[in-house]
Amino acid sequence: MKNQSNPEAPAALAPDSEVTNTALNDLGWRSGDAQAFAQQRDYLAQNAGIKGLALVAANEVEKARDLFYRDGFVVVRDALAPEQLASMQAACDRTIHEMLSLDKHRVGNRGSHRYSFGSASKTGHMMHEPEWTRLLDLPTVTPILSAIFDSSDYIARGGGGDFCLPGATEYQQLHYDISDRMTLGGREFGTFFDPAGRISLRDLPCPYVCCNFLMVDFTATNGPTRQIPGTQNSHTRIPRLADEPEWMKLSTVSPAPAGSVLIRDPRAWHGGTPNLSNEVRAIPNAEFYAPWFREPMPRSMPRALYQQLSKHGQHIARYIVADDDAELDTGFRQDLGTTPKVFKKRN
Repeated sequence: MKNQSNPEAPAALAPDSEVTNTALNDLGWRSGDAQAFAQQRDYLAQNAGIKGLALVAANEVEKARDLFYRDGFVVVRDALAPEQLASMQAACDRTIHEMLSLDKHRVGNRGSHRYSFGSASKTGHMMHEPEWTRLLDLPTVTPILSAIFDSSDYIARGGGGDFCLPGATEYQQLHYDISDRMTLGGREFGTFFDPAGRISLRDLPCPYVCCNFLMVDFTATNGPTRQIPGTQNSHTRIPRLADEPEWMKLSTVSPAPAGSVLIRDPRAWHGGTPNLSNEVRAIPNAEFYAPWFREPMPRSMPRALYQQLSKHGQHIARYIVADDDAELDTGFRQDLGTTPKVFKKRN
């Protein structure tokens, strides 16, 4: 039901007392019949996936860097050791249950059945959880980040990620996660601005890297991220969902195994796809800025977790760690952060 005093306000979320005793993969399909999507599921299974998708090993640092430069993303397999993958899967399970206890009807905060961990968090990040902080300095990922930035002096921004439940039946609008400074609705977004009008953020070297870790195998039907290769420097307007060519909807990062990391330039066009499977697809992340780039970074990491990091981890996380005597207000927003208008557009 809409707020009568503000018709644009989203309906209030309702608590779900049944979540605690519900298995992770049984949390979806609340508002739709899975069988009704059998034809679409078969179509995706036969047609979706980036043809010739390259999966690189963690020791193929230069190859990973070059593919990242070319496509705006790269997939590195075995980024998480089995025990760390299991730990991260358990953390996602726990966190997803906590979030969904606030959302009986699976309204989501990135569209129906689709959620952002960071947007739901009171700090905007998940760095108060030890499993997330351990993603900041991995022996499988740190050398690749250093190669991409051509420096080991990059900066940890924080981390969150997203998940979609079975029953997320719609495509998410293609978008990017960072842009030049702009003012919308009286609010200012972004920081980069060239007053001479000669260059934009897209004309610069990569300022920002997002590392999404796959908790399950990406398949054609469980809501894998779709990436449009080579768009990180594009000045072309992103097509509306209704105008999007079919090949873009099928340009999913699949197949790719659990434990892999999708390292991406957030300027590249990307979006969510339908999860017509029977499993939750979660991709927690860690995010990093180039040594020369800055945007506001909230303090999101408790000092106790910071002290458990490696020397390199502490160096790159110096801007997000809380002061010695500061106690962070953690947990989830009661409205889970709500869904931005761009993600409310229907197919």
